[in-house]
Amino acid sequence: MAQASTKNELFKILGVGFGIAVTVGGTIGTGILRKPGPIAAQLGEPWLIMTLWGAVSLYAFLGTLCTIELGTSVPKAGAWYVYAQRAFGNYAGFVVGINSWLGTCSALGFGVYTMSEYLALLLPFFTGYEPYVAAAILLILSGIHWMGLSLASTFQNVMSVVKGVGLFAFVAICYIYGKEISPEEMQLTTSRIIEGGSWIAPVVFSLMAIFYTYDGWHTAAYFTEEDRDPAKNLPKSMIGGVLLIIAIYLLCNLAILYVLPMNELSQSKLAAADAIRLIFGEGSGKIVTLFLMISILGIVNAQLLFNPRVLYSMSRDGLFLKGGTRVNKGGTPSYLMPITSAVAIALILIGKEACEKLSDIATFFFVLGYASGFASLLALRRNEPLLPRPWKVPAYPVLPIIMLILSLSFLVIAVIQDLSSSKFALLFLVISYPVYLLVKKLNR
Repeated sequence: MAQASTKNELFKILGVGFGIAVTVGGTIGTGILRKPGPIAAQLGEPWLIMTLWGAVSLYAFLGTLCTIELGTSVPKAGAWYVYAQRAFGNYAGFVVGINSWLGTCSALGFGVYTMSEYLALLLPFFTGYEPYVAAAILLILSGIHWMGLSLASTFQNVMSVVKGVGLFAFVAICYIYGKEISPEEMQLTTSRIIEGGSWIAPVVFSLMAIFYTYDGWHTAAYFTEEDRDPAKNLPKSMIGGVLLIIAIYLLCNLAILYVLPMNELSQSKLAAADAIRLIFGEGSGKIVTLFLMISILGIVNAQLLFNPRVLYSMSRDGLFLKGGTRVNKGGTPSYLMPITSAVAIALILIGKEACEKLSDIATFFFVLGYASGFASLLALRRNEPLLPRPWKVPAYPVLPIIMLILSLSFLVIAVIQDLSSSKFALLFLVISYPVYLLVKKLNR
């Protein structure tokens, strides 16, 4: 296994296969299995449902093209943080980096907690102990990661393959064994749009749900510093990964709409499981529950891989712990991976509601991260025209400008539609500057 030349360097042992696996594994979780029901209840029309999924799919693909230029021109760990810090300075980088890290910690805690709930369904004697089971799962994963990047990346590859094969099998089963519903059953007469007469709130709700499901399409960019040849490998990893995700998401939605009547789908909390039950009967539910656990395990493993890398880069720039750049013999950030796990476990023990609320707030910051990336691309082109760019985004500057406008527009609409969550996000932005000054002072 490759070794780091000093205690402060990450290993360069990753390639295209891992990039695709971590993109798929870091994006596809329970969203595609849980969100179709609530989205159907809001929209009620199959063509509108598929239009919104298609629109966010296009956003993710075009965003990938922009991110490849950033990742290959600034091949350092940390993704959005690295680009914002280089383009706009330390404070902008601090805000983007801390938001990214905290948002992922909450998603990590929420994901493991959800996994423990599914485990309790399969093994009822765990019922009532879900927080402790979730913490134990995260501790075991942390142990695997502590052993080194090689083992953690292999585990990620296996989980992603199982997840991808399972979802494609789900699509095939729906079309081969499922019974196509009639046109009348595809209609929903009680959608929010029909009831309330306004399409804005249901569409924004649905877009937020789909954005949350798609978050992770940029995951490979976190690992460019550990890629053997990022200029060559990152475009293949990111484009291959996002195209696989788009194919899986669109096909799964089509398969669910193929077998589930809209009125049933709109009331479903777990559409994929209900589709399988409709085909094979009640006994098939445990199979879907087991697959859900594997799916969550894949995304949690990816989050535990990339999230400490954000703090690693921040520490290197003097914006976090002085010792945050230390790397153990296996290539894992020595202090930052345990700190990330500890914060997620603390959120788990506080309660699932805390993780869930923070995950809702994090959706704003996820899209803010995208916006900062597109803005960074434009700023770096202007401020550093001689920066080597092995990959250049097509249709520059039109494409990144459009992506930036779309991201900011979505943020504004989301803030207006969900003031309860957005006020916490805005409060953090207010207190971030004194926190930034304190960190800078401590690091002197």
